[in-house]
Amino acid sequence: MDTGRYNVKPPATNLLHVEDEFPEYEPFEFTDDSVDEDLGDDAVAVPRQYGSGREALSVLDIDMCQQKNMPVHRTNYYDIQNLVVRRGDQFVIRVTFNRPLTNEDRFMLEFLIGSKPAPNKATQVVVDFTSRKQGRWQGNIVENQGSSVMFGITSAPNAIVGRYRLYARIVTRRGLKRSKRNPATDLYVLFNAWCKEDIVYYPDEDGRQEYVMNEYGIIYQGSKDTMIARRWVYGQFDRGILDACIYLLDACRMPISSRGDAIKLVRKGSAVINSQDDDGVLVGNWSDDFSGGTAPTLWTGSVKILLQYANTGVPVSYAQCWVYAGVFNTFLRALGIPTRVITNFSSAHDNTGNLKIELIFKPDGSPDERHTNDSIWNYHCWNEVFMQRPDLGAALGGWQVVDSTPQETSDGLYRCGPASVIAIKDGLVGYPFDGPFIYAEVNSDVVFLERDRYGNMTTMGVDTTLVGQAIYTKHVLSNNARDITHQYKYPEGSREDTMSLAKAESHGLERDEPTPKTKITATLLVDQVQLGEDVNIVVEFKNHGDTPETIKAMLSCTVVFYTGVLSNRFKQESLSATVEPHQTARQVVTTTAQEYVKHLGFQRYLSFNLSGRTETENVSALKVIYLATPSLQLEVSGPHEVGEEMFVTVSFTNPFDYPLLDIYVALEGPRALPYRTRFYKTLEPQGSFSWKVSFMPQVVGKRTLVAVMYCSNLCEVSLSWDPQRSNESLNNNNRMSGNFLLTSPPPPRNLKDASSSSSSCAEWMNPPYCR
Repeated sequence: MDTGRYNVKPPATNLLHVEDEFPEYEPFEFTDDSVDEDLGDDAVAVPRQYGSGREALSVLDIDMCQQKNMPVHRTNYYDIQNLVVRRGDQFVIRVTFNRPLTNEDRFMLEFLIGSKPAPNKATQVVVDFTSRKQGRWQGNIVENQGSSVMFGITSAPNAIVGRYRLYARIVTRRGLKRSKRNPATDLYVLFNAWCKEDIVYYPDEDGRQEYVMNEYGIIYQGSKDTMIARRWVYGQFDRGILDACIYLLDACRMPISSRGDAIKLVRKGSAVINSQDDDGVLVGNWSDDFSGGTAPTLWTGSVKILLQYANTGVPVSYAQCWVYAGVFNTFLRALGIPTRVITNFSSAHDNTGNLKIELIFKPDGSPDERHTNDSIWNYHCWNEVFMQRPDLGAALGGWQVVDSTPQETSDGLYRCGPASVIAIKDGLVGYPFDGPFIYAEVNSDVVFLERDRYGNMTTMGVDTTLVGQAIYTKHVLSNNARDITHQYKYPEGSREDTMSLAKAESHGLERDEPTPKTKITATLLVDQVQLGEDVNIVVEFKNHGDTPETIKAMLSCTVVFYTGVLSNRFKQESLSATVEPHQTARQVVTTTAQEYVKHLGFQRYLSFNLSGRTETENVSALKVIYLATPSLQLEVSGPHEVGEEMFVTVSFTNPFDYPLLDIYVALEGPRALPYRTRFYKTLEPQGSFSWKVSFMPQVVGKRTLVAVMYCSNLCEVSLSWDPQRSNESLNNNNRMSGNFLLTSPPPPRNLKDASSSSSSCAEWMNPPYCR
């Protein structure tokens, strides 16, 4: 209960219908010269005396000028009926009065957000066009045409973000007169990456187009050696998404007065995207059983997830890290915050809050699952937001890590960040928020331990290079992968790296003392493997010493979840080798498809753990491989014009010698094709399916369709895509990959044609978005 915490509970609802406390007519209560704050800084309670015979001023119409404002504010892509503007930039409103304005008239516009709006909370903003003093928001008369006046309003660069109610306010002889409540004049105010005074200002136009405006993205999965690019539809401009994102803030009871603070908002958002402790958007599931919901691999984007949650208030099942990151990206971009999805390959998850990932083995060399609590995720996805950090200082602004995947609690909730990437790189983990956890994700040492029957631990070796092997994101305005590892960490072993680790340790992050270099090292090598092929692991022993060394080792083969958690151990093989001084010995261990396929289930990762010893030293090595799956084929056909029917065909042939069961195919494209699914009960070996869907795209420009397939006895299948491909043009049609370029319909040939084809005319005259 909050009875003793607040005199009045802070307003925390924006979208719910609220009855405004202010009546249409509000008589003056004072007759002296005291200041009435409700009228503005220089307003007095005594109304001005108007000349006799003049008609009282009244408002006939308010035009929000969407077609004029929204292209300027770069919000014309939002599929929404109301005006959407970005804070800190001017927008215009045309008001029609019953007569021309005079110098004696006093007219204001009043913007209210949330319940119980108040000037001191910035939830009630009055813009006075007849006063020389200005408040938080600025106002001026842009154009005066008799009884029709265009007013310019510039919201504060730190204005509260959300949906405002607008009223016209006139000072009469006896009080204040307000216009009637009209939902059509409501407007949305967003963060502004184009405004230098806004905390989220991004200094580069290409970056703004990518990190705020791009409706489509790529999320990297797999492994550093076999990187897979997963397409994702963010769909931040789709109908209902902006309201859904504001609903999330209502659902988590974020105070309205705090919603202009980007730092507080993204931290709150990182908690509400997961349902772990506050009934947020997504339910996590890292098992093989997705009954009662949608498998994480079957999602193609964020739109259906957010709309389903906003319409029901019930957490959506199911998600894993890339789904959390994709939905969080949509939430942030919809509100105007520059953001991108990051993938950290070999991401440490340390349950003990230090810089050590402790992998424990039994004396025979097999993994000790019971006593191993730490794990190394084959990859982990989080988000970065671009903003200044006035709470930390100018030097630590820029990209900030935020993570909505529920891993560990932060201040009592499952959330993470924002944490400065610059601070993470330099080991400055004492700054808010959650620096130690993020630093460990990219910098932990992997300690290989042997546990004897009495519980005694012996260090077998330490690998300082395994964690944080590579950190990737999508390149700006390109489908290429961008390696940003250098933004998170210095080169391994460099002087700067040593200093960063020392600073992190000074904040309480423990790490093991470096182990002395051993004479024998082991390395596991393997080429890329397709699912259904044999796996040939090359075990390489190198002798750095001056005398021969004999090594005996155990190689364990295990199916693992992408989180590094062991699923099924299906093979162990003993190895022995004598290695001459300064020489290398190699052995090839073959794991056949017949050995591993029956143990895979829903997983696609095989882990190979080597544990061995010579007479004087311990040797260890770890290698996780990703099994690549066959690809869907996608073909787009039809006229590439807005408003014209097009077709997409998704096809697949089963290349395996066993049938595929309970197949679901999903297809989606931002503002072209809403999320759709198709079910096939069985697909026999070498059998095929072909699913043709018609759609009618709504906007011009580059469009992308995303297709995925999931079945009960095979890992996910998606479009064929090579993230390393460097020559793909964003401006070229690619009918087999789901990319296509849309143009506007041709203009009408004469006025008669124009009057008979108004829809096409509007689409042609107002690209790229037709209301």
